[in-house]
Amino acid sequence: MTTPTERTKAVEQTRDFLRMLAAADEVTIPGKVQTVATGLLKHFPLDVDLDVSASVLPGIWAHPVRGRG
Repeated sequence: MTTPTERTKAVEQTRDFLRMLAAADEVTIPGKVQTVATGLLKHFPLDVDLDVSASVLPGIWAHPVRGRG
């Protein structure tokens, strides 16, 4: 079960990972992107989590569009 701390950490680390990828000239370690992405997705919020968050904080989150993972 994912805790709120793990979920928040996953969102923060995913943001950092995407910033790193956006700034990189090239990715040179085969499989590293997939390994990091898999680890980040382990605790990344699901649609149900976003749905609950959107219900409580509609100014921060929107309800997810169904069928988009």
